[in-house]
Amino acid sequence: MSDKKGVLLVNLGSPDSPAVGDVRRYLREFLMDKRVMDVPWLTRFFLVHFMILPFRPRASASAYRKIWLPEGSPLVLISKKVCETLQSRLDIPVELAMRYQNPRIEKAIDNLLEHSVDQLLLVPLFPHYAMSSFETAVERIRTVLH
Repeated sequence: MSDKKGVLLVNLGSPDSPAVGDVRRYLREFLMDKRVMDVPWLTRFFLVHFMILPFRPRASASAYRKIWLPEGSPLVLISKKVCETLQSRLDIPVELAMRYQNPRIEKAIDNLLEHSVDQLLLVPLFPHYAMSSFETAVERIRTVLH
């Protein structure tokens, strides 16, 4: 083992665009996570697909359009800037991933593995610990790695 280290910055995520379809995909992925809605799967499925997704994406898309920048999602852009700044100061690979949507955790881990990283330092960009943010990200990373 080479003990080559890499850094994985993880944030919550954002729709790929403020379009209703992209917001719907984001909300579906986010709200169907058992760590976000801690209810039985069938209840969660019913709530998400029949109570939330038929109505909420349009209103959420409108809100996203108000904050969206020409280059993309503010959360993703700022997170990418943090990643680029950290990468410029470290002599090890640094990747960014979002728990929901893009850039995907799978792609970030693949990029780190291409650099022969075998020790991963996970840096959550969440403001505090919560099952619906940090814990679900760690769970997803474990799934991808195993």
